[in-house]
Amino acid sequence: MLSQGRLQPGIQAAHSSNETAGRCKVEFAARLSIESIMEKILPLPGTLRERPLHRQLGFTLVELMVTIAILGILITVAIPSYQSMMLGNRITAQANQVITALNYARSEAVKRGATATVCSTNGGVACAGSTNWSTGWLVFADADGDGTVDAGEAVLRVWPALNAGSTLKTGARLRITYSATGFATGFNDTFNLCDKNGAAGSRTITINAMGRSYVKKGDATCA
Repeated sequence: MLSQGRLQPGIQAAHSSNETAGRCKVEFAARLSIESIMEKILPLPGTLRERPLHRQLGFTLVELMVTIAILGILITVAIPSYQSMMLGNRITAQANQVITALNYARSEAVKRGATATVCSTNGGVACAGSTNWSTGWLVFADADGDGTVDAGEAVLRVWPALNAGSTLKTGARLRITYSATGFATGFNDTFNLCDKNGAAGSRTITINAMGRSYVKKGDATCA
C-alpha cells in the first residue's frame, strides 16, 4: 500500500509532466493574445494593417433632383416676400425722414421764437418752388416768413433726394412754414409718398393747422 500523501515515482513524474505541459499551453496562448493585440496597435514594419471597409455615403441622382426641386420652390416663394418686405421697410424709413424734417422745423421755430420753413430743394441751397419733393428738402430759419432762403437766413438741415424710384409730392403746398408758436396755420397739407408697390404700399404724411403731422399707410394718390 502507498503511504498517505505520497505518490509512486511513475505517477509523480507523469503528473509533473502534465503540469508542465499545461503551463506551457497557457503561456503560449497568453503570448499569442499579447502579440495579436500589439499587432493591431503597432503593426510590424513592412506589413499593412487591414482596415474594415465602410460604405461610401452620398446622394443618389434621384435624391439630388428632389433636393433641387424643393430648393427651387422655396426660392420662388421666398424672393417675392423678401422683396416686398424690403420695399416696405424702405418706404417706412422715407416717411420717417419727412416726419423728422417737419418736427425739426417746428421745434426750431419754437426754440428760436421765429418762423422756420420746410421746402423742396434741388441742390440743398435754396427752395425749388415745386410740389415735387422727390429731389430732396431742407429746413431753414425763415426770419421774414416769405419761404425764400434770403441772405443771412441759415439753412439748418438738408435731406437728399429719394432713391429706388420713390416719389414724394404735396397736394398744393410749395413749403410748410411754422410760426414761433409751432402752428402751421395756412400751410396744412398732405404729402403722397409712393414706390414700386403703388397705392397699396404708399404712405400719406398729413400736417394739420396745429402743426402736428402723422403717417397713414396705403392711402396716397400715386400717379
